Amino acid sequence: MSVQQDSIKGNAVAVEESSSNLPNMQTGSNFRNFGFAPSLREAAATAEEREASPTRTKQTAASKIQHETASSTAPADQLWSTSRDQAVRLRMEGSGPASRPPLTIHQMFLGTLENYGDHPALVYKEEGQWVKLTYRQYYQQCRAAAKSFLKLGLERYHGVGILGFNAPEWFISDVGCILAGGLATGIYTTNSPEACQYVAANCEANVLVVENQAQLDKILKVKDQLPHLKAIVQYKGSLKQKLPFLYTWEEFMKLGEEVSEEQLNAVIDSLRANECCSLIYTSGTTGNPKGVMLSHDNLTWTASATQDKLKFKEAGEVLISYLPLSHMAAQMFEIWISIWMASTVYFAEPDALKGSLGTTLEEVHPTCFLGVPRVWEKMQEKMKAVGAKASPMRKRVADWAKSVGLQYSYSAMNGHNVVPWGYTLANNLVLKKVHAALGLDRCRISATGAAPISKETLNYFMSLNIPIMEMYGMSESSGPHYVSCNEEYRITSCGKALPGCKIKLDNPDEDGNGEICLWGRNIFMGYLNMPDKTAEAVDQEGWLYSGDLGKHDQDGFLYITGRIKELIITAGGENIPPVPIEEALKAEVPIISNAMLLGDKLKFLSMLVTLKCVVNDSGEPTDKLSPEALDVCRQLGITATKVSEIIANREPAVYNSIQEGMERVNARATSNAQKAQKFTILERDFSVGGGELGPTMKLRRPIVMKMYQEKINEMYAGAK
Repeated sequence: MSVQQDSIKGNAVAVEESSSNLPNMQTGSNFRNFGFAPSLREAAATAEEREASPTRTKQTAASKIQHETASSTAPADQLWSTSRDQAVRLRMEGSGPASRPPLTIHQMFLGTLENYGDHPALVYKEEGQWVKLTYRQYYQQCRAAAKSFLKLGLERYHGVGILGFNAPEWFISDVGCILAGGLATGIYTTNSPEACQYVAANCEANVLVVENQAQLDKILKVKDQLPHLKAIVQYKGSLKQKLPFLYTWEEFMKLGEEVSEEQLNAVIDSLRANECCSLIYTSGTTGNPKGVMLSHDNLTWTASATQDKLKFKEAGEVLISYLPLSHMAAQMFEIWISIWMASTVYFAEPDALKGSLGTTLEEVHPTCFLGVPRVWEKMQEKMKAVGAKASPMRKRVADWAKSVGLQYSYSAMNGHNVVPWGYTLANNLVLKKVHAALGLDRCRISATGAAPISKETLNYFMSLNIPIMEMYGMSESSGPHYVSCNEEYRITSCGKALPGCKIKLDNPDEDGNGEICLWGRNIFMGYLNMPDKTAEAVDQEGWLYSGDLGKHDQDGFLYITGRIKELIITAGGENIPPVPIEEALKAEVPIISNAMLLGDKLKFLSMLVTLKCVVNDSGEPTDKLSPEALDVCRQLGITATKVSEIIANREPAVYNSIQEGMERVNARATSNAQKAQKFTILERDFSVGGGELGPTMKLRRPIVMKMYQEKINEMYAGAK
């Protein structure tokens, strides 16, 4: 055993056998070789000696750190900036949540370390066994990574790009970069080499951290176009070639051993809460991605405000990390809120979205679970497929239990708390068993965001007594701005604003629909090097214009009604939000997987639709109809088993079913202009790999338009 491995083994903290919150884990010799930071005693002494390291800004600790506020911020008089090295004025309030003293990422981390240093922080699988890092070890690894970044020549306010699936190394690289004064920058794993080059060049990345050979190959193709790049670190797998600028993770973590604690502490002391520390790049569906500049305060304040709203338990939450960390929602919940509240984060397998997530859920039993709508839809489809194979008696019992569960959930949501007759029996016979089978039996908060979710899916999980809390926000609002919580939610609503945040609806119409505008400590600094785009998004008073349309009900709950940029403006000049019509058709016709409304500057509306199909191990849609689609076909008296068969035969029963569903949706339209007249069934379902969906499963409308322009032209040939 090497000295490094021996040191790690000595630092590994055994899991208490009495803990019922965590699966069995291994430590010691199976502990992943993350590299070695200073000893625990040395790190603890350093933390105690450095008085400029406040704990978290809870009300009970506010007085303790109030004197630190001045040294935690840099002078600034502007609310936004597009320069990487320029501070901004924080949107501080005189009282309430928005008055909390600002913190840097390091100060927030030290607050957690002081109280929960030995609590499990990151848990990953090594040779089939769960292995963990405590918060103290996590912090040490971040310091070690920071010193290695400095050794590699990371310059202040320059990027460290991270390209790979969720792993402890991802978290450690992100936090370590920030401690070293850099700009932590996630890059989507689905990016092409050219897209990776754009992000890395835009953030002037000095170092790129990649997961494996496949991601490394992308960077090597464009390395000559990255003048600021000094080194590449690969954190999984062996290197196939030895290059002077290329390091394994173990080599990287040793590089900084010669960098003194004093040198790193000097950099940490120079960090300011109102300066940029992280970049989130937008998906770039309508042009080049924009680098959303987020300050320390954006991240730490939003983490604290979200915990307040959702009532997360300190050192009591268990999460699963599987959504892209280059997206703000996953990063806020899994890295920043988790550090703030000392939660335990388990890492899913890289094929999580291709099927293994269910296994991880069954093993981990999270207390909080965030899923994009497609994840919840896939769960729903799988459960429906299982239910379709049940005996008639089991089906009747399940349907009865779900009807009672739906009554109970709606009663609780509306604050009536009336327990319907038979609920206890339904819960014991069906609902509890479903929760356990899904791995959600301990889950107190089930959440969704990043894209629209259908009312059908929400109602389905309500019937199982799993209310899904919708949230709304943007990268530009550091993630959540509107949040639903168990004590306060409405179905299809995104909830209410976080405490300390403001909202307004700009230019509302007669129905109260206006552009959603956001204001608060969570609002971003600006778009890197894009003053014009920043000025378009943020006004002089600091209001962020979201581009989304919404309205409030009488109780103040927000409902998203469309997106300004997605509005279809017909040839007759009528503005039509597509999402409600698309969701209505999917609800009416269960064989439809995705629907996209067309009609911008055209004489009538039409639809592109896809059918539900089996997804292969690579996450790509196949030609085989899904079990739910096959069930629909059986009900229609059709023997087809493939999408191609239905299209080739123009299967009358399926086409008529879709047409009839469209007519039912049209019957509810508020005007003739909002009625769809034609549809086309596409040969394959939308997917991330196919390009139709973004990394968070959001529909990329301009790309779909280009891909299927020929079919669109056919539908409108006569009309033109």
